[in-house]
Amino acid sequence: MPSLLSLVGRLDTSANLPLYLQLQRALRHAIVENKLGPDDALPPERELAEALSVSRITVRKAIDKLVDEGLLIRRQGAGTFVASRVEKNFSKLASFSEDMIARGGRPHSVWLQRVETTVTPEEAMDLGLGLGTAVYRLNRLRFVDEMPMAREFCILLATCLPSPTDVGDSLYAALDAVGNRPTRALQRLRAISFNAEQAELLQVTEGAPGLLIERRSFKRDGSPVEFTRSYYRGDTYDFVAEINETE
Repeated sequence: MPSLLSLVGRLDTSANLPLYLQLQRALRHAIVENKLGPDDALPPERELAEALSVSRITVRKAIDKLVDEGLLIRRQGAGTFVASRVEKNFSKLASFSEDMIARGGRPHSVWLQRVETTVTPEEAMDLGLGLGTAVYRLNRLRFVDEMPMAREFCILLATCLPSPTDVGDSLYAALDAVGNRPTRALQRLRAISFNAEQAELLQVTEGAPGLLIERRSFKRDGSPVEFTRSYYRGDTYDFVAEINETE
């Protein structure tokens, strides 16, 4: 990686634009143009301030804004890095593990809950099920290359798998193995702010932006398979969808 000073250049103290905005723009440009790549580390604020002949407050204000935008990420005890973003196709029915493997990542899960139970009245309504229907309740953290990326809550029809412990890193791989992989899904995306519990698990600050994806998936015959709520870190994900003109 070239030196950060060569990428940013000298800041103009005589310009009308505040120094922190000049630095913010220069860093943003370097990231967008891939002159600073994913997971590249920035020098400590003190070193950056000395190299650019500005105050640490100026550096901190510029970096804070880029962290808020999701272009930079602070890792406790390690420093500030260019965010490594994942682009997920919102129109493709694929599992988290399949998406990450296709991008060269190493996904794995940390299980928080994996039990058999029955649906709540609200869940029965969401999935069109009768009260007392047996389901598996799956709650886990999803990681890629040791970085927590999402927290996932899944309600899976018990008729789709013999046991909740049959689910390993990939739910869809387990379903595919017994012929119950879903073929259709309805998805809804909305922006959220992480509460204290979610933030701690995903190693972000409380109130950090996130994305909530709700997915209801179905088999070819129209019978439900799962209802999943996934909370994705906003600093690591971009969701894309292909849109075609209708006839």
